[in-house]
Amino acid sequence: MRVDVLSIFPEMFSGFLDASLIGRAQTARRLEIAVHDLREFTDDRHRTVDDVPYGGGGGMVMTAPPWLRAVRALTERPLGERAPGDGAAPRRILMSPQGTPLDDALVRRLAEHSHLLLLCGRYEGIDERVRELVVDEEISIGDYVLSGGELPAMVLIEAISRQIPGVVGLPESVHNDSFREGLLDCPHYTRPPVVEGLEVPEVLLSGNHAAIAAWRHERAVEATREKRPDLYRRWLESRRQGG
Repeated sequence: MRVDVLSIFPEMFSGFLDASLIGRAQTARRLEIAVHDLREFTDDRHRTVDDVPYGGGGGMVMTAPPWLRAVRALTERPLGERAPGDGAAPRRILMSPQGTPLDDALVRRLAEHSHLLLLCGRYEGIDERVRELVVDEEISIGDYVLSGGELPAMVLIEAISRQIPGVVGLPESVHNDSFREGLLDCPHYTRPPVVEGLEVPEVLLSGNHAAIAAWRHERAVEATREKRPDLYRRWLESRRQGG
């Protein structure tokens, strides 16, 4: 998979891209990530990317022309060295608190694309005409506001990378992630067997794989019911509907 990112703070991604699974996935060429400085697509000597909003109000708004030039350039030449039109056009995503909430189903859908282009806004937001002209969808990582779209973009990249074959060492660990079956994950334990008087549940030491699987499912249902009653209600409804 190829991911292009547009930001006025590309340096924010340096440590993230080099570390852990993301770094190893790039080294293994299972994931290709390029971060582009939006200011490179401005046309004035000050490299201006924002202006005062029409209608007044506080803050600045990111102006449309640099975004339009950048998105179109990266859409027409997805991998730089390729000719225009060679390869799938990227799915163009604006990271925005007004977008569709990110969840496991959305992550899996996006992981099916071979190329994503993530737009990371700043200030009071991006001129609305950018969304209308060159954005395929908006995605939010929660009902709160950050100073920019860089951290949400990192969250999205991290989540999607886990769906790419070969990125996570044990594929079954992805299958057992929280939300995969509509439930939170079950509790996990490792050595030592006793920590300050708290023992590992006996069933996990039994070697009975069927009993362990049943216990894990029961604990996942219990955790979901207690911690996320909204998810639990959806899970119950899906079972009633045969999902």
